[in-house]
Amino acid sequence: MAHKLSMDELHRISVEEFRAAEKLPLTVVLDNVRSQNNIGSVFRTSDAFRVERICLCGICSTPPHRDIHKTALGAEESVAWSYHEETADCLQALKQQGYRIYAVEQVDDSMKLDALPERLGERVAVVFGNEVEGVQEELLPLCDGSIEIPQQGTKHSLNISCAAAIVLWELWQRLHD
Repeated sequence: MAHKLSMDELHRISVEEFRAAEKLPLTVVLDNVRSQNNIGSVFRTSDAFRVERICLCGICSTPPHRDIHKTALGAEESVAWSYHEETADCLQALKQQGYRIYAVEQVDDSMKLDALPERLGERVAVVFGNEVEGVQEELLPLCDGSIEIPQQGTKHSLNISCAAAIVLWELWQRLHD
């Protein structure tokens, strides 16, 4: 009969080991995400998949923050992050560093997540937008493309923390060796 694994049986690495470990060549950009709980959830998911870093932009709150910590559960200590006043400046810097950048947004030529090409690039950045407005439209020309999560219900979007989990899982499968 199955039993729930204890923390010791899960063999989790420490924050120090995480920081030293090889990371997925993936950066998450949060464009004006207003909810600290959503930001914390993205930190926690990024920790789960050993994402390289998170770029917090615009109105995003930054650690240390009680509500970020509430959902991140300490992942804000393990995952590297930076703050950028303007998302466009962040994306331009990532481009200069050789990243291929994809907005997670519904646009007329978006790629369905389940039909992404095998290779997206050596270093990838994904941009998640504001809970109401999504990714700023003026940022789309700075991106190499857009990724859309196929949906069949009555709502046109998912909460950013759910969307991030789905997209990061899919990218982890493609980028992880």
